[in-house]
Amino acid sequence: MRVARPVTLNPEQRRDLEQHSRARSLSARWVERARIVLRAADGLQDRQIAAELSITPEKAARWRNRFLDGGLPALHKDAPRPGRTRTITAAAVKRVIDKTTREKPDNATHWSTRTMAAAVGLSEASIRRIWHANGLKPHLVRTFKISNDPHFAEKLQAIVGLYLNPPQHAIVLCADEKSQIQALDRTQPGLPLKKGRCGTMTHDYKRNGTATLFAALNTLDGTVISMCDDRHRHQEWLQFLRVIDDVTPSEKELHLIVDNYATHKHPKVKNWLTRHPRFHVYFTPTSSSWLNMVERFFRDLTQNGLRRGVFRDVEELTTTIDTYIDKHNDKPKPFIWTAKAADILEKVKRARTALDNRQSV
Repeated sequence: MRVARPVTLNPEQRRDLEQHSRARSLSARWVERARIVLRAADGLQDRQIAAELSITPEKAARWRNRFLDGGLPALHKDAPRPGRTRTITAAAVKRVIDKTTREKPDNATHWSTRTMAAAVGLSEASIRRIWHANGLKPHLVRTFKISNDPHFAEKLQAIVGLYLNPPQHAIVLCADEKSQIQALDRTQPGLPLKKGRCGTMTHDYKRNGTATLFAALNTLDGTVISMCDDRHRHQEWLQFLRVIDDVTPSEKELHLIVDNYATHKHPKVKNWLTRHPRFHVYFTPTSSSWLNMVERFFRDLTQNGLRRGVFRDVEELTTTIDTYIDKHNDKPKPFIWTAKAADILEKVKRARTALDNRQSV
């Protein structure tokens, strides 16, 4: 007669199995498996355990062996099963992937699950599963622009260096202007939010003028220095630089990160900076406004304070902007830059290679 493998339990294992075998909150499967192992440790054979617990001998042998091979954790989960036989072949999956990435439908710019299903003869749900499994999202598109600045690497390293290793006894400010902020008044009052219905606002509007916000974000503590004006010429930029000069400690060096807007390079601006040597200006590369962290603050301002606002005149718009910035400065939260310059350069290199290959084709 075949003799089952003996089971030996240490005191801790026996205590845990006895607790689980009497538990009322655990699943019946786990309780039964604990009882099988305990009876096997008492010296019973698989047929005896099967007769006592009203199960098959094969089941008793299976969980005895799984405990001996994997210990207590092996009792918590079932072995993987093969599942249902696949009805969609690998060739069909490859065809869907190839058509998605290399072709376009005749009457559209991108595939949908329905148009792809009709093209390859599969169900819409099958197309969705294939796309999901392979990370394909034809309905989404992202904008990009690779900078052609010949000094891109040097400018990038200088700015990222300020973010990751800011100089001591100095203030790093990300400065820029958000121009043409429109004071929009809706043509009809919107309906308020209520249960079962989102808030509403009319799609058309009355434009009551525009304003320009000048802002400088302190990368250390997240506070914002701001000024609103009607225009954004070099005169207003000079005025904003004077505001920064007045509100910051005079003994601190100031490192300003700005973009390549012509106003920032006006001769009068350069002359003013020459007379104020504590200002050190770093220009972002062309087509690289994403390097300036104040753009992230502008995004929050637009999303949280302006997009759904109703402004009957420019003064109401500027008051809303000033109030938002004051509230932000009461509890500032800095944006943390984590990307290293080398990683960004490597990503840009890959993008440029892909773009060059695309253009050559």
